[in-house]
This record gives sequence, structure tokens and C-alpha cells, in this order.
Amino acid sequence: MEKQNTVENQLAHTLTQTEFDADYDKTAKKLLANKQILAQIMKDCVDEYSECSVDEIAEKYIEGTPEVGTVGVHVDDTNRLPRTPEVITGSNNEDSTLTEGTVHYDVRFDAIAPTSAHDAASQDVIRLIINVEAQTAFNPGYPLTKRAIYYCSRMISAQHGPIFKKSEYGKIRKVYSIWVCTKPSDEFQNTLTRYSICPEQLIGNATEKSENYDLMSVVTICLGKPDSENYTGILKFLDVLLSSSRAATEKKKILEEEFGVAMSDELEREVLIMCNLSQGVKAEGREEGRIEGRKEGRKEGRREGRKEGICIGEIGMLVQLVQDGDLKLERAAEKAKMTAEEFKKVMEKTSNQEV
Repeated sequence: MEKQNTVENQLAHTLTQTEFDADYDKTAKKLLANKQILAQIMKDCVDEYSECSVDEIAEKYIEGTPEVGTVGVHVDDTNRLPRTPEVITGSNNEDSTLTEGTVHYDVRFDAIAPTSAHDAASQDVIRLIINVEAQTAFNPGYPLTKRAIYYCSRMISAQHGPIFKKSEYGKIRKVYSIWVCTKPSDEFQNTLTRYSICPEQLIGNATEKSENYDLMSVVTICLGKPDSENYTGILKFLDVLLSSSRAATEKKKILEEEFGVAMSDELEREVLIMCNLSQGVKAEGREEGRIEGRKEGRKEGRREGRKEGICIGEIGMLVQLVQDGDLKLERAAEKAKMTAEEFKKVMEKTSNQEV
């Protein structure tokens, strides 16, 4: 009987961990799709925006709403549907494969490249396609750089139809695939690397315009510990943003004061959810003997906490902030789309579950 209980507890813990991992992954993708966050990444990783301000990138150069987990990576020629040239923004929503299953880009969006004086004179608008991926392991059983190059190749080949037809190869847009690795191996920690196509003069000195061959770039952002000399800029920014140990108030302070991020209600909400999910994972690890009870408590909490689409992760974090004195009850109730009285009842039930 004891052995059976141990197995059941281990299974419950695995299911709980999987649930948290899925929620955490979903929240990380939503955070990375925020235009303010994307602008920070683009400024440090995409050459075309190195001279732009973060605000300028977010407001002027990111087109439409970034797609999160909705655009397929693979495609079979037999499954390719005809598309019209007008389908530009969010191109190829339907890419899938009959043989390999559907795999989606984490975040994908179109962007306009800043125009130089020469470009402005020609009146040509240069557009890019950018993909951002959140990845835990840098060595997931295969070379991650090869997967990233495959993603770039797919983003180029998928342009056939919606962007260019037949031999209109001059219309192909440059693509970027940017990979944020939260737990790379030691030698890759706190590194930022870009892989691009570069010419190599073998005989003679003939030169080709860079826009004719510089069509894909892979960027790996490998996060690491704060005690490294490289822990600065985009490496520190993303480590703070995606940290599973920092409190929401600490994250908010660093993002606002050091990186000038304006914490909108939406962005603040996602940060709160991520922090609460991280705290939940730690709590599960500390109290394995109470896994089943906590699991039932979370189910009940979800039923109580899902008020007007607000998830239990945010409710729990708001409760914690009120209890710590970092947020007024009335403000927390407003964020949770509840009355103050309703929020008080949620706080009481939360306290009772922790006893």
C-alpha cells in the first residue's frame, strides 16, 4: 500500500509539474510577443535596428500583432494551399505537414526595416520576417542551431505564393530566427551569437549586393548567472524577465528603471502570472507529501478564481501582493475584475487552503 501511495504521489507530482511547465511556457511566449519586449530583442540582435530607439522599433517597425503559436513550421507540397499576393501580414497561417505533425513557431511577425537616405530615395520598403523561440535546453538531443537554420529555410520557402510567384526571387524577404535559451550548457552561458550568410572571395574581387545573399540569420541568446561579466544588456534583460526566482516587484523595478520598459496592465499581468507559476512549482517541490491535496486545492481555486477570464495564477499573485503590502486591496480587486468584497472572500479561501 505504501509503495502504491508513493507511485501515485510521484505521478501526481509529474502531472502537476507538467501542468505548470505548460502554463509557464505559454506565459513566456506571450511575454516575448509583447512589442516592448520584442523591440528590446530586435535592437540588440537585428542589425537593421541597432541605431533605433526601443520605442521607435515598437511603435514604427513591428507590423500588426505578433502571432503566438499559430503559424506552422513544416509543410508538404501536396498540402500547400493557393494564396493571393494580398496575404502579406501573418503570411502562411496554414502551414502544416501530413507526415510529421504540426509544429508551430513560438512567435512570428513581420517588420519594416528602417530606411536609409538611399532607400528612401528609391521608395522601396524593406520588410523582414522575424521568429522568436523560447527554449529551455541548448542541447535537446540535436544541434539547436540546425533546427534554427531549418526554421529560417522554412520561412523563406513559405514565401512562395503569398509573397513571390514563379521566378520573382527578387521579392524574397530576409528572415531572422532568434532563440532564447534559459538553461544552456556552461560554456554557452551569457553569450549572444549570430550566424549569417557571408561571401568568401575565392578568385577575383567581384562583389555582390549584400541584400541579394544576406537573407537569413540565426541568433542564439543563451542566458546565465548574474555573476558573469557578460551579464548585461539583452542578456540581463531577458534573464530578469524570464526568471523563475525573482519576485514580480523586483522584476518590475529592474525592467522599468534599468531598461525603461513601460509596464502596461497587460505586461504587468503576464509578469505576475509567470512569477506565481514559478512559486507554485517551488511549493510543489517542498511539499511532495501534500501533492494530492494541493492538486485538489488548485482545481477548486480555478473554479473560484476564473472570474471574467482571469486565471488562478494572477489571482494568487495579486493576493500575495496585497498580503505583502505591495498592492492595495481595491487596486488588486480592480485588476482581478472583482468587487473588493469578492476579492476578500478569495483571499480568505486562499489562506484556508494554505493552513
